[in-house]
Amino acid sequence: MASHRRPKQQSRARVTVLTTAAAAAVVLSANAANAAPSEKLSKDQVKSKVDKLYEQAEQATEKYDGAKEKQQKLQKEISTIQDNVARGQEDLNKLRDGLGSLATAQYRSGGIDPSVQLFLSSNPDDFLDKASTLDQLSSQQVDALRKIQSKQRELAQERSEATEKLKDLADTRTELGNKKKEVQGKLAAAQKILNSLTAKEKADLAAQQQRADRSSSERVNLGDAPPASGRAAAAFAAAQGQLGKPYVYGATGPSSFDCSGLTSYAYAQAGVSIPRTSEQQANIGTRIYSQSQLKVGDLVFFYGDIHHVGLYAGNGQVLHAPHTGAVVRYEAMSDMPFQFGVRV
Repeated sequence: MASHRRPKQQSRARVTVLTTAAAAAVVLSANAANAAPSEKLSKDQVKSKVDKLYEQAEQATEKYDGAKEKQQKLQKEISTIQDNVARGQEDLNKLRDGLGSLATAQYRSGGIDPSVQLFLSSNPDDFLDKASTLDQLSSQQVDALRKIQSKQRELAQERSEATEKLKDLADTRTELGNKKKEVQGKLAAAQKILNSLTAKEKADLAAQQQRADRSSSERVNLGDAPPASGRAAAAFAAAQGQLGKPYVYGATGPSSFDCSGLTSYAYAQAGVSIPRTSEQQANIGTRIYSQSQLKVGDLVFFYGDIHHVGLYAGNGQVLHAPHTGAVVRYEAMSDMPFQFGVRV
């Protein structure tokens, strides 16, 4: 039999709550929609965020440069060890052939000397100890066996060293790949923010960057500060020749540079080899903590972690490769947190 119960009525309180919640949701949605345009970053805010990302990209770039340099160094060292092992193996084979010839001669004359036979059937590392009880080794045999023993130990050590360096190389390549991804990630994030600008804002920002590059790449008032040395003067002149060339992470010239790529390139043109990264360059020469004591061509370092370096240009100016999107140019040192200088 069908039920004739009336549907249960929702309480007025529940209806009121639901209605109020729905209304609130509509209001919040409307407010969110109205608020969206006001959340858009201004051109100056975009520039500030992009500059911060470029700074973080440069921090990662210096780590990338260090890993890349380490990789190249390890590859050279491994190649040298492998060449040494190959030559050592040839020497060992010749020594063994010589001893084998001695055994052949003894066999033809009536049988192999027990001491030589023992060597040919056992490990030379154990042989000298065992053979000492036979008292049948000639001085020629002793000399040959000691050379073989020494060469074997030398080869074992070099192979072990090569194995360790190959492991280090694999770790370094992993680090290199990670740092490259980090740099690319920061640059992509910066580009994404830039893409949020209108066409006019992009044009204004690009024009602002071009004015900064052009005005600071032109001859500025560098004062009459003397160079730190003849080679420092030559390095500074080499860096001046790169004015206007673009910043590219990992680049060492001559068509583009990152910050430490420019300084290492400049000093190389002056006949002075300095390390590749800003962190390494900070640990050479004599440190100078007072800006008033800096001379033209001194290396100057910025930020607490020393991830940026340039060349002192005189009159409170630095000649450097600033960041992605900029070119090699002069800039006031006061624009960045100066840490110290280094006289090469």
